[in-house]
Amino acid sequence: MEINKTEHHSKEIPLIGGRLTPGVVRIGETVRRPVLPSSLFVSQLLNHLEAVRFAGSPRYLGQDKKGREILTFIKGSVPEKFQRFEDNQIRNAARLLRQFHEATQGCELTGKNSVVCHHDPGPNNTVFQNGQPVTFIDFDLAAPGEPMEDLAYMAWTWCISSKPERGPASKQAEQVRLLLDSYGMRPSVWINIIDAILHRQLRNIQFWQNYKETAVTREKVEESVIWTEKEKTYTEANRSVFEEMLR
Repeated sequence: MEINKTEHHSKEIPLIGGRLTPGVVRIGETVRRPVLPSSLFVSQLLNHLEAVRFAGSPRYLGQDKKGREILTFIKGSVPEKFQRFEDNQIRNAARLLRQFHEATQGCELTGKNSVVCHHDPGPNNTVFQNGQPVTFIDFDLAAPGEPMEDLAYMAWTWCISSKPERGPASKQAEQVRLLLDSYGMRPSVWINIIDAILHRQLRNIQFWQNYKETAVTREKVEESVIWTEKEKTYTEANRSVFEEMLR
């Protein structure tokens, strides 16, 4: 649908945080995004989340006269890069993910799966307010799935890193445990997160290897593949450390 009210004539401010979608801009208190093949599902998802009063996502407002999607602009900050997060930030991110999953349970968008997954709930797709994660953004990869898929990606991108400044694997393992506990995952299945993380890392490598959009340079694709392969090697090398903490 197209917004019928008079268009807001504020200056368009490019939003350059996204990795994959060019042409995203802010106009006033709204975000304008190009329509993508995923846009229909995403608009249905955002409308559902609004209907069930889930506060952790933007609202879908229709399309503007240029045919772009209109979403509400969420005030706050988005981390420019992956970094070490405090335990309380990990705890709140896990709770936000649980609330999102619970908001989708039982709706027709889940298909034969348990929930709708964000599939990219990294800190780079999370708005922080007062230092805490409060809202997910960029739902372009959202699709029916199982909670462990999102938990694995979140555990990797929020807790685990091969960079020495991110702390020892033992501390990272503690944060993975904290994330699972804060989400409310049953302890009996915590151990499964390691295989799930490795699978998500493999999927990320395959995603970038198959990525053909011209908006992303070949150099960026290769950089992403190399980085993910390094992260996967690190996770495999420290598997026993992570598993010990999760038993």
